[in-house]
Amino acid sequence: MHIDYYLSLNSPWAHLGAARIEALAARYGATLRPFPCDYRETIFPASGGLPLPKRSPQRQAYRMQELRRWRDHLGIPINLTPQSYDEGFAAACVIAARETQGDAAALRLAHRLLKALWEEDRNPGERETLAALVTDAGLDAPALLALAEDPRWAAMRQTDSEAALARGVFGAPSYVIGEDIFWGQDRLEFVAKRLAQAA
Repeated sequence: MHIDYYLSLNSPWAHLGAARIEALAARYGATLRPFPCDYRETIFPASGGLPLPKRSPQRQAYRMQELRRWRDHLGIPINLTPQSYDEGFAAACVIAARETQGDAAALRLAHRLLKALWEEDRNPGERETLAALVTDAGLDAPALLALAEDPRWAAMRQTDSEAALARGVFGAPSYVIGEDIFWGQDRLEFVAKRLAQAA
């Protein structure tokens, strides 16, 4: 069994689901491949989505209510107003790790970046902070940051984002198993049922 995992490194919902999707993959022996996609410039414009600052006040207010509800329900601390950053280079690091060291390394890094942003009020857009988080994920920070400068990873992110759109992905996180798309960490119960069916 295999799960393609489409996420934004800025997504609180990806953070809230991070430990649970890892646990589900482990429970059912499924492989889990992360794709840190470009939602702002590629997926949203093509699918009708809007980046947070462009959403209506009503949608932004409801999002905050939902974040508080899920924070309390899951018992996961979350900073509701984290620093904003351009995730492009961080995504290049995750993709470079995925392509050179495997899915598990990329997943550790992606989830470490999310935790830093949403729980620790740290900014992965700062190179010093990013280097420390790469090290936390058990990877060689100087080597990976140097490797991530290669433009092929940004090109691969664009290709991954276009492939996600072609599969029907429009939001983050999305968990895709075969032809089935599960959008949002609040759909992980259905992911579990799908994995159980295939087990």
